[in-house]
Amino acid sequence: MSLNRLLRLGVQQLKIDAQGSRRWQGRIKQFLPTVAVRWCQHGVPDSTNCSWLMHDNHLELKYSDLVMRFNYVWLRDHCRSASCFNSKTNQRSLDTAQVDLAIKPINIRSDNDTIYITWPDSHMTKFKLSWLTKHSFEGQKQSLSNHILWNAAIYKEAQMPYITYNAIMESDEELKTFLQTFLLYGISFIEEVPASVKATEDVALRVGLIRESIYGRMWDFTSDFSRGDTAYTKVALDRHIDTTYFQEPCGVQVFHCLRHDGTGGRTLLEDGFNAAENVRKQSPDKFDLLTKVPIKHEYIENVGECHNHMIGIGPILNVHPWNNELYMIRYNNYDRAVISTVPHDVVHQWYIAHRALTTELRKPENEIWVKLKPGKVLFVDNWRVLHGRDAFTGYRKLCGCYLVRDDVLNTARFLGIET
Repeated sequence: MSLNRLLRLGVQQLKIDAQGSRRWQGRIKQFLPTVAVRWCQHGVPDSTNCSWLMHDNHLELKYSDLVMRFNYVWLRDHCRSASCFNSKTNQRSLDTAQVDLAIKPINIRSDNDTIYITWPDSHMTKFKLSWLTKHSFEGQKQSLSNHILWNAAIYKEAQMPYITYNAIMESDEELKTFLQTFLLYGISFIEEVPASVKATEDVALRVGLIRESIYGRMWDFTSDFSRGDTAYTKVALDRHIDTTYFQEPCGVQVFHCLRHDGTGGRTLLEDGFNAAENVRKQSPDKFDLLTKVPIKHEYIENVGECHNHMIGIGPILNVHPWNNELYMIRYNNYDRAVISTVPHDVVHQWYIAHRALTTELRKPENEIWVKLKPGKVLFVDNWRVLHGRDAFTGYRKLCGCYLVRDDVLNTARFLGIET
């Protein structure tokens, strides 16, 4: 019997016994007693429980009860050796276009925590098993963001830290505590801030870079309708996300009420992810539709010297394709444009799905109301938490800005927070 036939018989038997690694090893010994190929298990299985199986174009690796599959080109492309990866810049040196798309290892071995792969040109690639687990597709599917979904009751029971202006300006630990809260809940407050645009800008810059937009860098406004937006009036505002008419909506919003001589004007806050997840549980088909149908949002302004026409296009719910995790909600009924991106046989189903989300968002048990006042600065994750307000009377002046989302996350990672 030829060696190739022996190999085929061995691999076929492996597939039959895929649940028992020791049986797999035994079958190879039965068919190929002198040739160590395809299925291997390192010498200390009790310590790391690592085993693998070589397929035609990928490696199947089992480690810590997680079964992962790595394409061979991927493994070669992600080599972290000095000739392939610059550890000082954390950038790839390898020219991926030069990797043979039919490449296969000629040898694989492992020790306690590392797997070693030798390629046909004798180059060796080594990976920490924990690194492969973290960066595998299967590991990513299991790794969801550490958001705490909340409604009014959950938020009121949460122990929100009291962070002051002086503390956060002077201490990285206080900044870290603030950002941990912000990333968990999508909102966080800084207290005892001087009631000025300058102090608001200073504390915003402590968290991240300010994102300039058609509204400028720092903005402060009253209900004088100086801009062509309902926010510049005294009427109530339903829950919404800001700048849905940008191709990439602003990621973080900062509010500071500098003065209010009047009544009303409470701020409504609501976890859009919580509402969306409730829709997913109750009606998966409606949730799915809201992640797939692209909708236009539009802002047209011709007031004074402000002339703008902005259009953003995207689904109401945005999810990562590899694990279906929600990462952005684009909900604003004020700025939603004419629906021209949906065929007639889908649009009615979209309205049904949109109504389901709206109904969930408008449940009182999902709302919290906060009275903003001088000294209390609110940071809002504009990709997650919807905001609105009561109608109000009198003179009310707010200031604030948008922050560059990437830079806020950069600050968090620098402080050791997983994002």
